[in-house]
Amino acid sequence: MNPFSSGTRLRDMIRAIRACKTAAEERAVVRKESAAIRASINENDQDYRHRNLAKLMFIHMLGYPTHFGQMECLKLIASAGFPEKRIGYLGLMLLLDERQEVLMLVTNSLKQDLNHSNQYIVGLALCALGNICSAEMARDLAPEVERLLQFRDPNIRKKAALCSIRIIKKVPDLAENFINPAASLLKEKHHGVLITGIQLCTDLCKVSAEALEYFRKKCTEGLVKTLKDVVNSPYSPEYDIAGITDPFLHIRLLKLLRVLGQGDADSSDCMNDILAQVATKTESNKNAGNAILYECVETIMSIEDNGGLRVLAINILGRFLSNRDNNIRYVALNMLMKAITVDAQAVQRHRATILECVKDSDASIRKRALELVYLLVNESNVKPLTKELIDYLEVSDQEFKGDLTAKICSIVAKFSLEKIWYIDQMLKVLTEAGNFVKDEVWHALIVVISNASDLHGYTVRALYRAFQTSEQESLVRVAVWCIGEYGDMLVNNVGMLDVEDPITVTESDAVDVVEIAIKRHTSDFTTKAMAFIAMLKLSSRFPSCSERIKDIIVQYKGNLVLELQQRSLEFNSIIAKHQNIRSALVERMPVLDEATFMGRRAGSMPATVSTSTTTSINIPNGVSKPSAAPLVDLLDLSSDDTPAVPSSTGGGGADFLQDLLGVDLSPAPNQPGMKPALQNGTDVLLDLLSIGDPPAQSSLSTSDILSSVQDNKLPVAPLDGLLSPSAPATPVIDLLDGFAVKPPTPENNGSAFPSIVAFESSLLKLLFNFSKPPGNPQTTLIQATFTNLSSDSFTDFIFQAAVPKFLQLHLDPASGNTLPASGNGSITQSLKVTNSQHGKKSLVMRIKIAFKMNNKDVLEEGQINNFPRGL
Repeated sequence: MNPFSSGTRLRDMIRAIRACKTAAEERAVVRKESAAIRASINENDQDYRHRNLAKLMFIHMLGYPTHFGQMECLKLIASAGFPEKRIGYLGLMLLLDERQEVLMLVTNSLKQDLNHSNQYIVGLALCALGNICSAEMARDLAPEVERLLQFRDPNIRKKAALCSIRIIKKVPDLAENFINPAASLLKEKHHGVLITGIQLCTDLCKVSAEALEYFRKKCTEGLVKTLKDVVNSPYSPEYDIAGITDPFLHIRLLKLLRVLGQGDADSSDCMNDILAQVATKTESNKNAGNAILYECVETIMSIEDNGGLRVLAINILGRFLSNRDNNIRYVALNMLMKAITVDAQAVQRHRATILECVKDSDASIRKRALELVYLLVNESNVKPLTKELIDYLEVSDQEFKGDLTAKICSIVAKFSLEKIWYIDQMLKVLTEAGNFVKDEVWHALIVVISNASDLHGYTVRALYRAFQTSEQESLVRVAVWCIGEYGDMLVNNVGMLDVEDPITVTESDAVDVVEIAIKRHTSDFTTKAMAFIAMLKLSSRFPSCSERIKDIIVQYKGNLVLELQQRSLEFNSIIAKHQNIRSALVERMPVLDEATFMGRRAGSMPATVSTSTTTSINIPNGVSKPSAAPLVDLLDLSSDDTPAVPSSTGGGGADFLQDLLGVDLSPAPNQPGMKPALQNGTDVLLDLLSIGDPPAQSSLSTSDILSSVQDNKLPVAPLDGLLSPSAPATPVIDLLDGFAVKPPTPENNGSAFPSIVAFESSLLKLLFNFSKPPGNPQTTLIQATFTNLSSDSFTDFIFQAAVPKFLQLHLDPASGNTLPASGNGSITQSLKVTNSQHGKKSLVMRIKIAFKMNNKDVLEEGQINNFPRGL
C-alpha cells in the first residue's frame, strides 16, 4: 500500500512524522499526507473518511492548516453509526470554533442527535454543543437541552447541565427558562449531577437577579443541609480524597453559599452555623482540607457581618502563614489583604508572622508580605514596624532592596510623628540603601531638613558621621548639601541635643568630606555638581580654607564634562575676583515651602514627553516632564521635576518663566516710590532679559509676552533673529545660545543635500542624511545615524528632538535601543520635518540623547544650526 494514501493508518502516519529528523522533513511528510487526504475527499471515499479525519486532527494539533477537511466533520456527524459520529463530533470541536460559518450547517444534525434514542449519541451532541455553541445555536437548541435536564440517565443530566452553563453565558436572556430545572438538580443524590447543578445555579445567579432572589428564598436551607450531610458523612471510598468526602463538592457548595449570602442578612444567618462547623472540623494537614478551609474563609469574608466568624477565618489564615507550602502562604497573604479592610484589628494580631514572611526566601511571598505590612502600619505601630523593616534592610537581598526601600520611605513620610524621627529613619535608609532611593525621596528629606531650623546642627553632624561609614550616592548628595548650608554649625557644634555624642570637626575636615565627594570615582555628575556648590559656600563660611578650595575647584577647569568645567571657571572667578559679592551670593538657602513641595510631588504623575505629533517616549531616570508647546520645549522653559501649575495671573507659559526666574510676574498695584518701569511682571521680565526699555504704553500680560514670543512678534532673538530674513532693530538676547542667522536660499530643485555631523562628543557621533520627497519642497526627510565612539556599549538608547512652532516634526521608531561599542554598529532613526515657512526660515532643532553606560544614566544635549540651505 502507498505509504501516503487514504488507507494509511493513523499510527503509521504518526510513526513517519516522529521519525523525521528536521522540520523540513516533517513538513514534507505532512504535505504528502494532506495531499492524499484531499484526493480522498475529492473522490468521496466513505470507507476511510473517519481515518482521514483522525489524521487531520493530529495534523491540526501539530499546527498545520486543515481547513479543507471541515466539511468531512459534518458528513461523519450525519452518519448513522456511533463510531463515525464520535470522530465527527471530535473533529467538529477540534477543527472549528463558534466563529466559523460552517457551524450553522450542523445545527439540524445536533437537534436530531439530541433527540436520538441512543443515550451515547445524545451525550456526544451535548458535549459538542457545550464546547462550541454560538448564540444562534443556543437559541435554537435551548429547549432540547432544557428537556434533557430531566433525562433518566445521570450522565446525560450532568452533560445537559454543563451545556446549559454555556447557553446562559452566550444568551443571558434564556436564564429564566433554566431556573426551575436547575433548582431540581440541587436535590440530586448523584455527586456528579449535584456538582454540575450547583455550578449551573451559581452561573444563573451571576447573570439573573431573578434567579438569585429565587435561590435565596427557595434553596438556601436545602444547600445548608446538603453541606452538613457532606461534612458529617461517613467514609465513602467512591468520593474520599485524603480522608475528606468529596472536597470538590464542598468547594462548589461554599461558592454558591457565598453568592447567596453576599448582601443578604437572612441567608447569611442561615449558613453561619455550618460555616463555623466546616472551619473547625476540617483537617488542615492535607491539601484538600486546606482548599476547603480557604474557600470557607472566602465565604465568611463575603457574607454579611458576623464578628466571631470573621475572627475565626482570620485565625485560619494566620495558621496558613505558618505552613511550609509556599502556595498556601501566598494565598493567605492575598486573603489577609482583603480582610484588613473588614477587620484590621484581627489581622494586626498576626503582625509578627507577617513580618517573618517579609524575610521569606520566596520572592513572591516577600513582595506580597511587604504590601500587607504597608497596609498594617498606623500611628500606633509605625515605630516598631519601621525598625523591623530597616533592620531587615541591612541583610536583605540586593534585588529586594528596591521594593523594601520604597515602602519604608513611604511609611516614614506618611506616618512620621516628629521631624527628628523622620530624619533619623531616612538617614538609616540612605546609609543602608541610598542607591535604591528615588530622587524625589531625598529631595523631600532636604525640604524637611530646611524647615527644621532647630535640627540643622543635629542633622549635619549625623550626616557627617554617616558619610564616614557609607558611600551610598543619595546619602552623599544630602550630606554635601547640608555641609554646604550648615558647615559652620558642624564645626562649632551648634544646636547640640541631649541624645548626641560630642564630636570634634575642624573646617579642614568639613572641606575634606566635600573634596572626597568630588573625587570619588563612583560619584555621578549630579553629586559632583552639588559638591562644587558646597565648596563655593564653604569658601565663604571658612575663609581660612578659601585658597585650598580654590585649588580644588581650579583642577576641573579642563574637565570633559562641560557643566563641571563651566562651574569650575565661574566659581574660581567668584572666589578670586568677586570677594565683595561672594558672601551675599552664597547665603543660606531660604526655607523651602514644605506644603508647596508636597503638593507638587502629589501632582507629579508619571508622564511622557511628546517629541512629535505621533511619538511619546519616557525620559530616563524616572523624571517626568509635561508636554508643552514646541517653542517652550525648545527653550527648555518647563521644569523636569515640577508640573506646570495653572496660574491665576497668566497662561501656563508664564508659570514656566515664573518658576525659572524666581520672580512674581503677577500685576501689582501702583505703590509710592516704585519705578514706573517695574510696576508689573512684564517690566520685570524685560528688565531681567535685558531686552531694553519697554514700550511707553506697555500693558502686556505675561501670557501676551509668551504668545508674542511664540508668534515671533517680540524682538526676543533666538527665533526672530534666527528665522526672520531681516535683523531686528531692537537690542536682543539670544535665548538659544547663539544660533547663526541663515539667509533664505532658493529651492534646491531636487539636487542632493550634503550630509552633516549634527552632533559629536567624546562618546557619541550623530550624522544626518537629507532627502526631499518629489513635489513637496516643504518636507525634508532626515536619516539619523548614531555611532558609539566609546569602548563601552550603550543600552536603553532614546533620541528626542524639539522644533519651533513653524516646523512640524515626526519621529519614526529607532532601529534599536542598544548601541555597540567602538563603532561596531549603529542605530538609525528616520525624521520628517515640514517647514511651513519654507524659503523664509531655516530649520533649527534642539536634541537630547539619553542612554545607559555601565548601568549609569547619561544625557547628551545639543542644538543643531548647521542645516544645509534650502531645507
